[in-house]
Amino acid sequence: MMPVSMVGRTGELAEFATAWATVAGGRPRTGRVVVTGAAGVGKSLLISAALADLSPRPATVLTGTARVHTPAPYDWLAAVLSGRDTAGLPLPPDALAWLAQHPHPPRERYAPDALLRLAVVTVRALVGAGPAVLVVEDLHALDPASLNLVGELAAAPELPALLVVASRPAETAISPGLVAATLARLAGAPGAVRQHLGPLGRPEVAAVLGQVYPGRPVAPGAVDAVWRRTGGNPYRLVELLVAERGEHLFDEAPAPAAELTGREIEVLSCLAAGMSNKQVARSLGISVRTVTVHVSNLLRKTGSASRTEAALWAVRRQLTGPVRPG
Repeated sequence: MMPVSMVGRTGELAEFATAWATVAGGRPRTGRVVVTGAAGVGKSLLISAALADLSPRPATVLTGTARVHTPAPYDWLAAVLSGRDTAGLPLPPDALAWLAQHPHPPRERYAPDALLRLAVVTVRALVGAGPAVLVVEDLHALDPASLNLVGELAAAPELPALLVVASRPAETAISPGLVAATLARLAGAPGAVRQHLGPLGRPEVAAVLGQVYPGRPVAPGAVDAVWRRTGGNPYRLVELLVAERGEHLFDEAPAPAAELTGREIEVLSCLAAGMSNKQVARSLGISVRTVTVHVSNLLRKTGSASRTEAALWAVRRQLTGPVRPG
């Protein structure tokens, strides 16, 4: 299903290659690629495909993301350091304990500015002579300390690395103001590459169907039906193709909808957006236990065996809408 995510993204892949060439081929410098878009548009898959095609190969790839349910200072760096040999890093053991989020850090704390400087030193040591790629997943969910670190790395002089950042729009973030400021700082720098991924259009959906079903003629009405069911969202499109396996995929008439309450439809929209129960609870301002009850009722009413199947059920009937924060 990889072609699904890459259809319509050839221009973005070319921009990745150009940005990497400026980092790997000249004097040490920091390149920036900022990829934004709603959930399911293929940000992570685009980055993975771009990294797989980089030439020359990066000497180092550092990847980190947020711990959504238990955010703590320097989540991104803690994820990078997890499972890595840190014996040779040029920083005090107690500072490393804070940055790596060891379960029992020293009682004595570092001042925020001092810890930020040490975090930058740590990343520089990991990058070494480079060239390297630093991948920051889910910027919208990162803690403030990680956001500061990302901003400092983007401005670091002569750091031989390509900084690749993926984020949902700032208004959906845990800290919208901080995320908006960080995205502006990253994308506004000279030479920065800014990519915003939207849903696939009808021509792209037609191309996907042609790749997945090469021996089967695709009628124009079928393309419209699939596009309406998925909204052009690559994640939903993949899920639909996997679930249907070609059966009833081109049927345009949706089955009758079950009797759902307004709150159940809101929960269903969250499931279609790929949210966990905790994320649904936070978004709608209800308890996790209440979400669990709603999900159980939705599975029963829609005749679904899983959350994914229920989400697909909703997408096919165009019952999903924007998720409103609680």
